[in-house]
Amino acid sequence: MSFSKILIANRGEIAVRVMRTARAMGYRTVAVYSSADADAEHVRQADQAVWIGEPLPAQSYLNIAAIVEAARSSGAEAVHPGYGFLAENAEFAQACRDAGLVFIGPSPEAIRAMGDKAGAKRLMQAAGVACIPGYQGEDQSAATLAAEAARIGWPVMIKATAGGGGRGMRLAPSADAFAELLQSAQSEALHAFGDATVILERAIAAPRHIEIQVFADRQGNAIHLGERDCSVQRRHQKLIEETPSPAVPEALRERMGAAAVAAAKVIGYEGAGTLEFLLDAKGEYWFMEMNTRLQVEHPVTEAVTGLDLVELQLRVAAGEPLPLAQQDVRMSGHAIEVRLCAEDPQQSFVPQSGTLAAWRPSAALRIEHALRDGAAVPPFYDSMIAKLVAHGRTREEARRRLIAGLQDTVALGLATNQRFLQRALSHPAFAGGSATTAFIAEHAEALLAPDPATERRAAWLAALLLQLGERGWPSPLAHTLPNALRFSLDGMVHAARVTPQGAGRFDVALDAAAPARIELLSLACDGALRFSCDGVSELAMAVRESTVRQWIHFRGQAFELQDLTHVAVPRAGAAGGDGLLRASMNGRVIALLVAEGDAVAAGQPIATLEAMKMEHVHCAPRAGRVAALHVTVGAQVAARHVVAEIADA
Repeated sequence: MSFSKILIANRGEIAVRVMRTARAMGYRTVAVYSSADADAEHVRQADQAVWIGEPLPAQSYLNIAAIVEAARSSGAEAVHPGYGFLAENAEFAQACRDAGLVFIGPSPEAIRAMGDKAGAKRLMQAAGVACIPGYQGEDQSAATLAAEAARIGWPVMIKATAGGGGRGMRLAPSADAFAELLQSAQSEALHAFGDATVILERAIAAPRHIEIQVFADRQGNAIHLGERDCSVQRRHQKLIEETPSPAVPEALRERMGAAAVAAAKVIGYEGAGTLEFLLDAKGEYWFMEMNTRLQVEHPVTEAVTGLDLVELQLRVAAGEPLPLAQQDVRMSGHAIEVRLCAEDPQQSFVPQSGTLAAWRPSAALRIEHALRDGAAVPPFYDSMIAKLVAHGRTREEARRRLIAGLQDTVALGLATNQRFLQRALSHPAFAGGSATTAFIAEHAEALLAPDPATERRAAWLAALLLQLGERGWPSPLAHTLPNALRFSLDGMVHAARVTPQGAGRFDVALDAAAPARIELLSLACDGALRFSCDGVSELAMAVRESTVRQWIHFRGQAFELQDLTHVAVPRAGAAGGDGLLRASMNGRVIALLVAEGDAVAAGQPIATLEAMKMEHVHCAPRAGRVAALHVTVGAQVAARHVVAEIADA
């Protein structure tokens, strides 16, 4: 059981998080990396690093043989799988065992027992744990699944048995939509996990998503560390997690915790694990699945218990008993975590990839990340780039701290969900503790609504930045003639007329409106600045990416500024209708749904791209005929790359 060097079979903030505790306990660390991560932060922080292949997960982070060989060649005696990738793969745990490596996680037998959603439900039913009614049979024919869905009753949830993170999951509202959604779920599951098997479950209307953190050792001891509420989700992927849940009273916590511990003991579990439940408005709960690994959201449990869950994992893996019993577990205060993702909420949360121009995390929060200025966000992996965690004596205190820290965090260079998270945390339904899994769908209009006042002030600031140009602070000898500018701010085109008034003051007339008095009060070399608009001063930050492109952080959100002053104005009627279908993100083409020459209707699916572990169907921009396909299945494409041309029929 003894080991002194640990290989972390993961990447990004996950690997950095594990390394932090491992180093504190005196272990040496080994990173693995794909070609896309050669200069990544987790590679820089490890004692050793081993290249394991090309960027696509199946060729690198999912390559069991390559990872086991990396452990052998680096001299690592133990492997920590992180969370995601191979963390719940029984074959990986078995391969580590066969190679004489300590797998820092449950046994292959436990992973097999609980990692398959269908088998896990059968085990829980036998143990007396209430499960959602559904179908977990081996017959995966389309006809059988359709018949079982009708028997269960609509709406029905389709879930990949090997799935996680919302991949391979679809909600079928009726029989009419079932076949298409089933095919989509199976395709995504096959590409993500190599297994297209699904189960069906009755869809519970607007439940809370509650999970119980368990820990067990090899001596037969097992405890739970309370619950986490993970109800705020998009695409069935969690965005906000907290503990304790505002919907779980102490008596219910004890019942759910006892059920989770009993389940862990039944299968002889060891290490960290999480049992996930749905909780309805009546206080009834049903078992969904068990995640046989450490969860992304484990920091909120650490915040309220004072425990280091990675340390517990390492001690259990070394054969030590758990250092505390159930009666020793103490909860203090409240903790909330948000997942900062490279995605565009205004475009259906489409993942984004690119380069981070500036990263300034708030010092007031616990922030798990592997970022720095110039860090690459590749299109091959999950869209989450950081986790921000706040702890307070009360839920309201934790919520306020998290909003403030989120506003102060600077992430510039690509679109993120930063503003969306602030809106969600500030919404009365979340603030009041009543958010369910339907929260985002029910309040999408408010969460995505524009903020005209902020956008207007950001536009004034943008005009000021363009007026200053690369020279920065205005020269006292600069001319005082009006300057005509044209720019886009997050895609919205503005015309401005800027008239210098001396001493860093300017009159800015935006879009033919009355001018506002803008004054530059301070400007630091890193782009941090303070400006005044009509007598109200505020902080902002600006980072220049090129001669025509800048990024602005203002009021807790990022703005992309492009200088169009010297770009020809397009002719009226020239935009749109060109029949070109462009990729909405960097990604890999996994399916072409038409052939050249086919007639298509407007909105008809043309191609499917995979980006950051999710599938995204791209549809015809207009009716017509497929004149040309500019991609092939398996090809990597960049954002805005032309996928297909649709000509007149």
